[in-house]
Amino acid sequence: MGPTISIGEALDRYDIDNARYAGSLQTDISAWLRLRNDDSQIIILHPDHRPPVKYEQDIFETESLVPAMNAARGVKDSYEIELIRKANIVSGLAHTAVLEKIGQMTNESDIAGLFLETCMTHGAPEQAYGIIAASGENGATLHYMKNNEDFGSRLSVCLDAGAEYECYASDVTRTFPISSTGEWPTTEARDIYLAVERMQEECIRMIKPGVRFRDVHIHASVVAVEELLKLGVFKEGNSVDEIMASGAVSVFFPHGLGHHVGLEVHDVSEQSVMAATDDMSPRMRARGFLMQPASMMSAALLEANMIVTVEPGIYFNRLALKNARTLPIARFIDFDVVERYYAIGGVRIEDDILVTTDGYENLTTAPKGDAALAIIRKSSVKNSRS
Repeated sequence: MGPTISIGEALDRYDIDNARYAGSLQTDISAWLRLRNDDSQIIILHPDHRPPVKYEQDIFETESLVPAMNAARGVKDSYEIELIRKANIVSGLAHTAVLEKIGQMTNESDIAGLFLETCMTHGAPEQAYGIIAASGENGATLHYMKNNEDFGSRLSVCLDAGAEYECYASDVTRTFPISSTGEWPTTEARDIYLAVERMQEECIRMIKPGVRFRDVHIHASVVAVEELLKLGVFKEGNSVDEIMASGAVSVFFPHGLGHHVGLEVHDVSEQSVMAATDDMSPRMRARGFLMQPASMMSAALLEANMIVTVEPGIYFNRLALKNARTLPIARFIDFDVVERYYAIGGVRIEDDILVTTDGYENLTTAPKGDAALAIIRKSSVKNSRS
């Protein structure tokens, strides 16, 4: 366990007002109780946290601290923002390292190993969550964790991986071709990437204080429908509104657009940024939209110094599409066209976005899009000469 730090060291290290040794807890509380007013209470997180103090009244309040802490954690201070920025810098270095070596890799484990090694050598030995290095059709599984399959002739990788720095998380996803040339191997793979790229770019531009994040999610869904209509995945002749109202988009975009990031990768807040409301139109109430219980039906507004992910995706999951064939939404989907896209698996692009007083700042530094492809090409030339 190692030596216990002193009270002075604790005060210096943790920026707190007071520190005591645990052995004095019962004595300290008893002394405080003798001095307290009749209506004073000791606020604790959970009934199980009651200290071993005998008192004739129930002075421990267990209901208010958790929601207060959750609300406070939803908005970050400058110190927290800098730690999350640092976590993103380390993640960016690790994602770049993978891009530089992808042409020489043969297995998902090569990606996961290099990512972890790079984070560790830059002062971030812990991951914010388990690395997802999903090649080919594995990319259609949102939380794929095996990371042990050979690439073979697979087209692309969906790499969802983020470092933790001083207990603060980053959450970053990049999708790129398994290639030594930096080119998408098929038109279908390129087109789906560009569709998701448009989803993310337009949604990020919408981020600012006062915006309902659920509305940004709906915009991402609309863009997905528009792009899949262009590609023939959704049948020509159906309108965007019809498809949105049916919920068919959820087959291809089955998750929420994002979440808070902080001490946890899916951080807590006063209320979910993805909550729904009673006044939503049929388009907004598409089945793919993340619904909340009645207690969460008032959607939160974005505030300055919140940090949220923007992580749209389009997936071709065989099981989801098999189930869709049996549902009324099947009439919107051209399953013959879908066959051409299964090999892609899924495309997701994810950045951590700081809400500023007048807009946003993208904290994520990992290359994406054309910049990522350029790194693959440049590294391929360099490696061929060495």
